[in-house]
Amino acid sequence: MNSRKKIPMRKCIATGEMRPKKELVRIVRSKEGEVSIDHTGKKSGRGAYLSKDVEAVQLAKKKNILSKQLEAKIDESIYDELIQFIEKEKRLI
Repeated sequence: MNSRKKIPMRKCIATGEMRPKKELVRIVRSKEGEVSIDHTGKKSGRGAYLSKDVEAVQLAKKKNILSKQLEAKIDESIYDELIQFIEKEKRLI
């Protein structure tokens, strides 16, 4: 019997690479159109995944990838919050 647990994989919208879900951060758009960072990965709404990498966030911002994926206007503060979150997580490691 196979006792290994299946690792859920998701695709980073900026880099296009498949990674384990835990290595990515989820950004979600609610039904009301509000965009926020989903730290738990369980909020309801349309979601998109980004690598926990500052370069990936900057690329998504530059090419407006997040806005296209979520079909919503992305506030500048979301990108700032993402970068702070990523830097905070890297300090914990």
